[in-house]
Amino acid sequence: MTPHVVERGFDVIVIGAGAAGENVADRVVQGGLTAVLVEAELVGGECSYWACMPSKALLRPGTALHGAQTVPGASEAVTQTLDVAAVLKSRDSFTSKWQDDSQVQWVEDAGIELIRGHGWITAPRAVEVAGLDGNSYALTARHAVVLANGSTPNRPPIDGLSEVQYWGTREATSVKEIPERLAVLGGGVAGTELAQAFARLGSAVTLVARSGLLRNFPAEAAKLVAAGLRADGVEIRLDTGTRSVRENDNGSLTLTLDGGDTVTVDRLLVSTGRHPALEGLGLESVGLGATTGKAPTLSTDSTGLVHGAAGSDDSPWLYAVGDAAGNALLTHQGKYEARATGAAIAARAKGELTGAPEAWSRCAQTANEHAVPNVVFTDPELANVGRSVEQARKDGYNVSSVELPIAVAGSSLHAKNYDGWAQLVIDEDRKVLLGATFAGPDVAELLHAATIAVVGQVPLDRLWHAVPSYPTISEVWLRLLEKYGL
Repeated sequence: MTPHVVERGFDVIVIGAGAAGENVADRVVQGGLTAVLVEAELVGGECSYWACMPSKALLRPGTALHGAQTVPGASEAVTQTLDVAAVLKSRDSFTSKWQDDSQVQWVEDAGIELIRGHGWITAPRAVEVAGLDGNSYALTARHAVVLANGSTPNRPPIDGLSEVQYWGTREATSVKEIPERLAVLGGGVAGTELAQAFARLGSAVTLVARSGLLRNFPAEAAKLVAAGLRADGVEIRLDTGTRSVRENDNGSLTLTLDGGDTVTVDRLLVSTGRHPALEGLGLESVGLGATTGKAPTLSTDSTGLVHGAAGSDDSPWLYAVGDAAGNALLTHQGKYEARATGAAIAARAKGELTGAPEAWSRCAQTANEHAVPNVVFTDPELANVGRSVEQARKDGYNVSSVELPIAVAGSSLHAKNYDGWAQLVIDEDRKVLLGATFAGPDVAELLHAATIAVVGQVPLDRLWHAVPSYPTISEVWLRLLEKYGL
């Protein structure tokens, strides 16, 4: 039977109802426009059900237990192992048992319409949706179409990988049973976090990475995380490629590594990065198709406006936010982009914004260039914001840095044998912070102060007057500034 075609018009069409899509739709509605979300899976997206929330729910119990074990008096009062069933039950509650009823209710309460189905662009300001209800929807946008459909995992070219059952991060974070042996391919944030989570839940974990561990972070900080993994029994094989994988008669998997070594496990987690999920979106219909042999990519301006889309010469209409835009694949940054993009769309619709917005205005994603915060929720944690020394030099800054172990009264009270490290990256011409990194137990809570200092371009001689409370780990700020010479 031919599906019924439903024609609808909205001010803004948003493809993807994850965290970024929800935020951009909410902002345009707050700006007086109508909006529809098009979503083929669960409303709330990857972060709510398979990434941020469930992964942190798996990590936090181990961190809390280990934290108690490092404090005299508390260590004698706690058991040495996690209650796996209780951890998984808590994880299930954080994902709402993979039901999106509450998220759908929020969408309705916000005045946003929802169409469940697969959507793709057919022409400028035109989207077709294959509805999950069996209908076909022909949608037109009076002002904007926003791509907020996230990212998809990379699959490395490993012989035999396509012939075996393996986990991506979705399968790992929604696991019902903890495997006895687990191999993790990838030394990035997700692979490192999940390696530690499963080790603390009882798996014998081997982590294999083609390059270093957390190589986008300063080496001193990454070393502390590596030590934490090894303390939990994780075998780390760095600068090691994986040649092949095969399934054995008993269902186990054997990986053959560079050099001929083999690793046999019960489960394999492949966590080798992600890329924007732009395939099947009809980008070729508006002149943005992939070049030969390469996945499609998008280039956006500070409002999220996509460069080069057909029909944009007279008035802009195509935007991308979150992972789909490919700038910073982090949930909080995607939501930030969405808020700015939603504000820009509403402002342009009212004639309040023409051309590019001012830097640091509510319609601009300026922080993407200067102050992207990132936390690795391992134990110890790793947190950074802004530019590294290498990035700052590449960008032409006259840069210096100051580094210290985190060894203050607050850290010694926080945990016995507390081991941490901190770094400030300084623009010597303006005497302001360009970046900061902290590594150690519970350092994530130090990060927002650094983010404010970078975004606000707070002069160091003024920052020196921000007196840290005693005795807290934040006292390391004072020690860093003193070492710098203030």
